[in-house]
Amino acid sequence: MLSQRPAIWQMIKQAVEANGGKASYSEVKRFIVGHWGVVNENTINAQLITLSVNQPSRVHYANNKKPRIANSQYDILYSVGAGQVVSYNPDEHGIWEIYSKEFGGLAIRMVLPEECEDDDTSELPGADVLFPVEANLRDFLITNLHTVKDYRLKLYLDPETGRDGKEFPTAVGPIDILAEDELGLVVFELKLSRGPDRALGQLLRYMGWVKEHLAKGRPVRGIIVANRMDKKIKYAVSVTVDIVLYEYELKFELNRPAPIAAS
Repeated sequence: MLSQRPAIWQMIKQAVEANGGKASYSEVKRFIVGHWGVVNENTINAQLITLSVNQPSRVHYANNKKPRIANSQYDILYSVGAGQVVSYNPDEHGIWEIYSKEFGGLAIRMVLPEECEDDDTSELPGADVLFPVEANLRDFLITNLHTVKDYRLKLYLDPETGRDGKEFPTAVGPIDILAEDELGLVVFELKLSRGPDRALGQLLRYMGWVKEHLAKGRPVRGIIVANRMDKKIKYAVSVTVDIVLYEYELKFELNRPAPIAAS
C-alpha cells in the first residue's frame, strides 16, 4: 500500500546502500521504481541534493534552512561528480556544515573536527571566501525583501520539492530571485551596475515559464534591479504590463576617529 512506503530520503538511502554505497541518480530512480512504484522524479532529484553534504544547492531546501553541522538524518550522501553520490563518511569525506555568510544567505563548507566543538562557527575559514558581488546583492535582497516598496514579499517555496526561490532553476535559465505575495508570483532579474534593455527579454522569458509551470492562474509580475537604469530599458518597460524597475544605492563613509582625550 502507498501509505506503507518509506519516506523518499529513506528510499534513496536504501538504494545507495543496495548498490554498494555508490550510485548514479538514474540507478537510484530505477531502484525506487522497482521497489515502490512511480515516484515524482523532480522530488527524487530534490532529495538527492538535500541529502548531499557537499552539494551547494542543498541550502535552498526546507531541511537545510539553518546553520548546522552535517550530522542529521538528512546528511547521508556525498556528491562525487555530476549525478553520482556515495554514502557519506565523515572520516573519509570530512565534516561539512551549513553556515551563515557575512552578507546574508547560507552556504556550505568543510570544517576541521576540532572546530565543530565551537558553538560559534560563523567565522571559521572555509572554501567560500570570495564570492561575486552580484550574489551579495541577491542575498541582501532575499534577507530584506521588505525593502522593496509597494510589495509585501516572501521568498517562494515550491510546495512539491521544498526548493526555495533563490537561483530558482527553470528550463530557460535560473531565476535570480523568485518571490511571492498575496497577489501572485514575482520574478526578479538583478544587474550589478546598469540595467540594459536586454534584461527585459530575460525577465519576460522567466515570467513566461513561471506563468506556465508554477503560477496556477495567479498573476506573474517582474522586477528588474540595478544600480542605474539606462533610457533604453526605461522606454521598453514603459509599454509593458506588470514589470517595474528599481535602482539600488550603496552608501560608504570613512570617518576619522575621535582624538584621544588629554590626560
